[in-house]
Amino acid sequence: MEQGLEVRRAGGASPERRLLLVDGHAYAYRAYHALQRLSGPDGAPTHAIYGFIKMLGRLRIDCSPTHWMVVWDGGLDAGRVAALPEYKSNRPPMPKDLAAQLPGMIEYLEAARVAWRQEDGIEADDAIASLCRQAVAQGAWVTVASSDKDFMQLVGERVGLENPSGAAGRRLGVSEVVEKTGVRPEQVVDWLSLIGDAVDNVAGVPGIGPKTASKLLAQFGSAEELYGRLSEVEPAAVREKLGSSQAVVRRNQGLIRLRSEVRVEMDWDGAAVRPGDEQRLRSLYERWGFRSLAAELGGLRQGELW
Repeated sequence: MEQGLEVRRAGGASPERRLLLVDGHAYAYRAYHALQRLSGPDGAPTHAIYGFIKMLGRLRIDCSPTHWMVVWDGGLDAGRVAALPEYKSNRPPMPKDLAAQLPGMIEYLEAARVAWRQEDGIEADDAIASLCRQAVAQGAWVTVASSDKDFMQLVGERVGLENPSGAAGRRLGVSEVVEKTGVRPEQVVDWLSLIGDAVDNVAGVPGIGPKTASKLLAQFGSAEELYGRLSEVEPAAVREKLGSSQAVVRRNQGLIRLRSEVRVEMDWDGAAVRPGDEQRLRSLYERWGFRSLAAELGGLRQGELW
């Protein structure tokens, strides 16, 4: 965690807020693929639920939030689909046995008193961007937990990323984004617009890879400036590719830029870290056959219930 997180507000009031925003579907998928199949006493699959619970526990330890929220996808953004009908159309359907476990994850969050949000028609990325913007404006520190590279555009002095595929507890800040991509967070939208994003089925400029895009943005600063001074680009082959793909890059900027203006209100009281409901958690753990988690309940201090 970055230096300064424990500094108290002027006047000796409460410590600064540390908000953890978790990309729900990303962690559900990761939990599903990380563990071998487990089944509850009734034969229903439970391995994704178990992995999800354990991953949230690790995040709480690593990030030490004062507030946290799991954010779920509410569907594809209509504006993005209108601009690119094939947007995210390359993604296979959710596995049936994972879909069957999502309601259990919500049951767990309710019992553990972990805040969660899902807004119809709003992608989780945009909801997280909106919550992040509001939190920073109110002086909070924010950690976004996700492996989605789109979130690098949010990184700043008060915003970091916790990548589940990276080293535990390694919070990616500005310098780590530069190290990873060759560009600063404010250039990430233009960088991805040039190279494309295969995960979202967004094609970039043919022949322009991450290193070339980084070099171009280092030289010109932004896609806007790049196209304003296109005649300066060398070699000619790169200049021609960029020139013929200008409309694609402009479209991509609209697809990749997270929409922090979407209306998702931050509820600080609801998102506060607080003790879970031991009775409800024990009932769920017994139903799912999570004996080890049920046994741990009695040994945890108040405020640490899972």
